[in-house]
Amino acid sequence: MPQIAQLAATYSSQIFWMLIFFGFTFFVVGRGMVPKVMDTVAQRDKQIADDLAAAERARAQADAEEEAWRTRENANRAEAQALIAEARAKAAAVTTERLATAQVAIDATLAEAETRISQARRSAAAEIEDVAADAAREIVSRIAGLTLDDGAVRSAVKENLVHG
Repeated sequence: MPQIAQLAATYSSQIFWMLIFFGFTFFVVGRGMVPKVMDTVAQRDKQIADDLAAAERARAQADAEEEAWRTRENANRAEAQALIAEARAKAAAVTTERLATAQVAIDATLAEAETRISQARRSAAAEIEDVAADAAREIVSRIAGLTLDDGAVRSAVKENLVHG
């Protein structure tokens, strides 16, 4: 076989070109392209780490701002509750004062009304007594034909009104 016989003659030439090709490939790919790819990967990793750190700082800052906001909001809420309680207390005091003033006015009006009622009762009782005395005198004068003294008739009517 002639191909096997040629092998010894071309063997060293094939090894030479194989070393040149792999050497060229090693220097082009290994020394030229791989470092660039590794730098790109390192930059990407660094960028990702920086972005994560920035996001963590932003989250921490947002948490701090939220906590400050909550603190301010709670303080504002407490202040509003205090103002509401103060307003309620003032309103209750004003209402109590108004009620007391109104009660005094009502009591005065009630006392005045009671006085007028008792005067009206006394006046009505006196009128009833006068009418009863006049009626009794008139009845006695018509039935018995007697003329009675006004003082006697009034005392008899008064005694009957008092004792029934």
